[in-house]
Amino acid sequence: MNNESSISVAVIGLGYFSQFHLNAWQNIDGCRITAVCDSNESTLNTVAADIDAQASKHTVKTYTNAVTLLNEQHADIVDLVVPPPAHANLIRAALKPGRLIICQKPFCVSYDEARRICDEATAADTTVIIHENFRFQPWYRQIKHCVDTGLLGSLYQCRFALRPGDGQGADAYLARQPVFQTMPRLLIHETGVHFIDLFRWLLGPVTSVYADLRRLNPVIRGEDDGLLILQHANGVRSVFDGNRLVDHVASNTRLTMGELTVEGEKGVITLNGEGQIMFRALGAQTTETIAIEWPVNQDVFGGGCVEWLIQHAVNAYRSQQPYENTAEDYLDVVRATEAAYESARQARRIDLLD
Repeated sequence: MNNESSISVAVIGLGYFSQFHLNAWQNIDGCRITAVCDSNESTLNTVAADIDAQASKHTVKTYTNAVTLLNEQHADIVDLVVPPPAHANLIRAALKPGRLIICQKPFCVSYDEARRICDEATAADTTVIIHENFRFQPWYRQIKHCVDTGLLGSLYQCRFALRPGDGQGADAYLARQPVFQTMPRLLIHETGVHFIDLFRWLLGPVTSVYADLRRLNPVIRGEDDGLLILQHANGVRSVFDGNRLVDHVASNTRLTMGELTVEGEKGVITLNGEGQIMFRALGAQTTETIAIEWPVNQDVFGGGCVEWLIQHAVNAYRSQQPYENTAEDYLDVVRATEAAYESARQARRIDLLD
């Protein structure tokens, strides 16, 4: 693709989280939202009017039916901001040689379905990537750099304590994402997948999974508390300690959603709720602050990670360079997620080695 050509984008699904996608697309040079789709006409018209107000020459097309949009529009990139049950059929409808499809996480409803979709996309010469944005949060990019450059030496363990504090009471999640109350699998399937992907990216392939999951708030259907222990091929262990009812020290508990510790032979890195990274060398009594290279936007989700992910996708699309977050690679996250629920059911560790 010519680096100077305009990229047309169709966004399907205009629920709560789509606002971050829409803002990101409108901030990236050379991209233009040409069509949007949602079954709620009021939401659809409001979003379209907002896009039109910011566009100087073009009017966005609106659709209440995604298949109709895909039949009539020939967008270069299709951004699916829809729940997992809709993924397979919409990806199939969007398959087109040379097109890029960005699909929200968690990917599909099962490993088998996700595997089939990847095979069909390959056969159709269509690239599918997963909108897995936590690894694009600026503090994690910097921590990854610290790990890769040997600041900690040999790694021992990584632990994240998820504490968003949004899961208490009868009105838990209703203000922002009410579907959370009815999801049969919540903590790991919806939220923990971020950290399975993050830990794989930081520490390498996962070889075994152990999970102990429970539900604390009786008004919801799925689990909201649990421990997930991952063993990595290099011998490092990662722990996801999730509790959606408890909060943590932060001016915005949704900025990092919790606190991270990475331990190694040369010291410890910690991430606090303000998105600040600290390093304490082995034997030291004080910590030093590690500057984050990317700007952190405190006003948007995850320090601006949605825009950074989309910018990465656009750069790779233009240059025909590798994508960091392909659906094929994400199959390992889906597999580990399913293993977590099987582990909780059987109360034992599940090995992922073939």
